[in-house]
Amino acid sequence: MSPPPSRRALLGTGLAGAAVALTGTLPGGTASAQPLRTQWKEDEGQRYSVPGLKKPVRVTVDVWGVPHIFADNVGDLFQAQGFNVARERLFQIDTWRRRGLGRFSEVLGASYVEQDRAARLFLYRGDMAAEWASYGPEAREAATRFVAGINGYIDWLGDHPDALPAEFQKLGYRPARWSPEDVVRIRTHGIGGNLSSQVARARLMSVGGNKASTYFHKLEPDHTVQVPEGLDLSLIPADVLGVYSLATSPMVFADGKLRRMSDGQNVLRESATGSNAWAVAATRTATGRPILAGDPHREDYTLPANRYIAHLSAPGLNIIGAGEPWNPGISMGHNGMVAFGLTNLPAGQADLYVYELDPDDHSRYRYRDRWEKLTTVTEKIAVAGGEPRPAQLSFTRHGPVVKIDEKNHKAYAVRTVWTEPGTSPYLGSLNFQRVKDSREFVEAISRWKTPGSNLVYADTKGDIGWAPGAMIPKRSGRGYDGLLPVPGDGRFEWDGFYDNAQLPTSRNPRPGFFVSANEFNFPPGYPIPTYDWQPAYRKDRIHEVLSQQRGTSIADTLALQNDVKSGVAGQVLPYVKKLRSTDPTTAKALRLLSSYDGVASKDSAAAALFETWMMRFLYPAWAQLLLPKPAADYLVGISIEFDLRVMNDSFVRPDDWFGADGARKRDELLLSTLPKAYTEVASKLGADERAWRWGAMHIHVFMHPLGGPNVGPTERGGSFDTVSVSYFHHLDHPYAEVVGATFKMALDVGAWDNSRVINAPGQSGDQRSKHYKDLQDKWSAGEYFPLLYSEQAIERNGGTRILLQP
Repeated sequence: MSPPPSRRALLGTGLAGAAVALTGTLPGGTASAQPLRTQWKEDEGQRYSVPGLKKPVRVTVDVWGVPHIFADNVGDLFQAQGFNVARERLFQIDTWRRRGLGRFSEVLGASYVEQDRAARLFLYRGDMAAEWASYGPEAREAATRFVAGINGYIDWLGDHPDALPAEFQKLGYRPARWSPEDVVRIRTHGIGGNLSSQVARARLMSVGGNKASTYFHKLEPDHTVQVPEGLDLSLIPADVLGVYSLATSPMVFADGKLRRMSDGQNVLRESATGSNAWAVAATRTATGRPILAGDPHREDYTLPANRYIAHLSAPGLNIIGAGEPWNPGISMGHNGMVAFGLTNLPAGQADLYVYELDPDDHSRYRYRDRWEKLTTVTEKIAVAGGEPRPAQLSFTRHGPVVKIDEKNHKAYAVRTVWTEPGTSPYLGSLNFQRVKDSREFVEAISRWKTPGSNLVYADTKGDIGWAPGAMIPKRSGRGYDGLLPVPGDGRFEWDGFYDNAQLPTSRNPRPGFFVSANEFNFPPGYPIPTYDWQPAYRKDRIHEVLSQQRGTSIADTLALQNDVKSGVAGQVLPYVKKLRSTDPTTAKALRLLSSYDGVASKDSAAAALFETWMMRFLYPAWAQLLLPKPAADYLVGISIEFDLRVMNDSFVRPDDWFGADGARKRDELLLSTLPKAYTEVASKLGADERAWRWGAMHIHVFMHPLGGPNVGPTERGGSFDTVSVSYFHHLDHPYAEVVGATFKMALDVGAWDNSRVINAPGQSGDQRSKHYKDLQDKWSAGEYFPLLYSEQAIERNGGTRILLQP
């Protein structure tokens, strides 16, 4: 074994910062073969000396792994937040930083150069003064102190290498120190909006004609997609977003490279990214206090999870909830006066531009009546074990070039709001931290830019409501709607951005509750165009349940968050129940579905059949029946979220879709696909359908980016259309859940200790911690734990106590 690296090597590169030393006596004296942190007895407490702090900071980690951080000033609070998140999630935030800055090659070698180059294309390269100012007066200081905390823990590891998380030891490198700019310059973890959908729609139309776009995704409000004049959809390369996907894909290490996603998988990621959030007014609850619920949906197989729960308390600031681990502050939770959650708003914040290149000089592209030169930046990418590699980054006036098609003399570039100041995802939530009521909260949304979000709130005065926040481009050009790529010749431009104050809002709505589930929620005829909304299945179910309740409780809210009633089943089953067949297999399938209540529980045999039928057989056969084969094959292969609204519309109006005698053709389609689904389920679960269980097929595994140790498998209920959302890909590892909600909260506004939360599989990303996967069983069972806010409740449930000293 080679000798340990020097302390300088351990610290990596970055801005200078204060060293951190552990004070107190280590049990057993010198370090042993056991990881250092596991040697600590939690009842003895932990003490760290952290230069840069002005006063001591107390951290109580409760029995569920939530750190409650108490500081005497806000600067110390953010520094302690950074120190603590590094203590629990260091490998996660280090890989986030390295991916975003394009700095994997310097520790892992030449096979990461391509990924590093891709990431650097999308870094913010604008004026940093404007960048900091965009987030408000507290942002720069918050980020600076937060980073000082991260660096403090990294410095401590330099003196205590046995405490280094196992992932660094396995990969053979040490975490690097951060600068404050690292927090804000990285954009590629954000939600890319409509970019992948643009390309998928274009490729579908190129093989299936313009009408094929209506099968891809139902547009709301009704809208006809127009191909921009002069744009040949057939020339768009299949890998046009390869560089973009390499820059934005989840960090999964395999075969020496980060996994590159196909355009179809990016549609999967972006179209399936949603959330639920709702607020219930005091007049409709059991306690006379509002309730705020939220559960964001992201790729839920990542380990650790995307969110981290923390409680930050200092004079003038007392906030608790979840946030991105690499950001200071909290983006979903409450501050003792206002509770807030969010869902994704399809704001259309990116476009793909297509350029004609000068045939004699591919460094020039046509813009209006002239040739313009590509702007080129050359950077050196450090490579472990080798010489630095030059990386040429090219840009048009619109954004980074992601593809050059030499044969057809075309270039492709991405225009995205990420190049604008103030668009670091979720960092706009820093403006929510101190608001005193819902009106101040809505005013604070003025600085929120990315990701496009529906922000739902409730305050202790009894007000509830919704206000969206998004940096939405004003698109100028004939037929320029953000649904297809456009020529970059100057005819299609962004003419500024809509102000958040121009977006619709709702305050104390008449039903006594407000629901957001990514559905079309702008008023009819609203002058700000955005079309790619998700189906309203989840919203409709939440609305249905809340409408029926009187005296809604926190327990009711938790039950609704775990509801798995399928909206699609409610639309399709009435047709099934009218069918008859003499074929034995078909008859068994009809009999099983005739009694199905549409509840996709993990114990349901009928759910196993229905979900298999929908995703693996009925929708693909429907597409093949109505589209040219190349278009049908492409449509079926690119998404985990088939737009079943379109298919259901064809069932409602069969003659319009299937031609004369359309009802008979519809029924033949249903009958011809059912036995295939029944046979597949039987092949997986056995011939005795009484033993079938949806959860036996539909499993979930938290996947460690290094391939293990993973957490799971866990049986799951639900589907893409249920409130407890559970997306699965019908082709790639069929039935395994890939998108869902690992973080859920239900807040009792004003009686905060009654609030409940879950964050699976655990708060810690350190495999040695008891909080690495201690919440997995609760999450799987639909259970929660208290989100404690008062110091008395926290002390009663304290687990580990940590003291940070200047």
